[in-house]
Amino acid sequence: MPGPLAGKRIVVTRAQRQSGSLRELLEQRGAEVLLLPTIETIPPDSFAPLDQALRGATEYQWLVVTSANAVRVIGERLAAAGLNPRALGHLRIAAVGPSTANALKELGLAVELMPERYVGEVLAATLAPRVSGQRVLLVRARAARDVVPDALRSAGAELKIVDAYWTVMPTDSAERAKEIFTRIALPDAIVFTSGSTVRNLQQVLAEAGLTMPLEVACVSIGPVTSAALREAGLSVAAEAEAATLDALVRACEGLLRSGGAQQGSTGSAP
Repeated sequence: MPGPLAGKRIVVTRAQRQSGSLRELLEQRGAEVLLLPTIETIPPDSFAPLDQALRGATEYQWLVVTSANAVRVIGERLAAAGLNPRALGHLRIAAVGPSTANALKELGLAVELMPERYVGEVLAATLAPRVSGQRVLLVRARAARDVVPDALRSAGAELKIVDAYWTVMPTDSAERAKEIFTRIALPDAIVFTSGSTVRNLQQVLAEAGLTMPLEVACVSIGPVTSAALREAGLSVAAEAEAATLDALVRACEGLLRSGGAQQGSTGSAP
């Protein structure tokens, strides 16, 4: 029996190494998935600050992690230093959402706090009342938004921020964009999982000498990503009810099965 997305062509903008789960979910529902990674993670210039923080983890009361990528790097650096994840077992741990929390659990670390909505603003608001006078280690991507650190400092936390990775644009993205957006049959939708994927796609299209076709619906994983779409001059055809891949796929289904913008979505012209 055909899936609810049978015959639909959907572009995925996630990093190549992270696109597998989303691609699988979409393909299980019958979609043809076109990969256009607009973001790639690379190591920072030096892991020394992160390594030092992990070796000195007893100095901290809280560990705050804002992406599954950061958890992956923490695990790799613990292994490189010959440390067991139990070295972080005394820490109270906050995760921005379920993907990050699951990655921490796979590492053997218990998550004490996860916000009801999986965005930095809600994480910051939930965590802030608990960290006054506490030493907090925040592991994140370089150049991430300062919503969380600003809130924690304002709440009286003594904060240490270390970069686990940097994000850049893949070198072949412009060529992939040309292949996808110069076909006679355009994709039905393109899904975005972060503001960075939106901003990078704009750069990719510019490098390719293209603009986003109005016929291609933009589907967002959450309010921060939707805001980035509007800032880029793009309409939000559908927004996931929660910042999870399952909810993102459901948003695609609701939009594309009806042939228009999803009822109750945040879609509107900027």
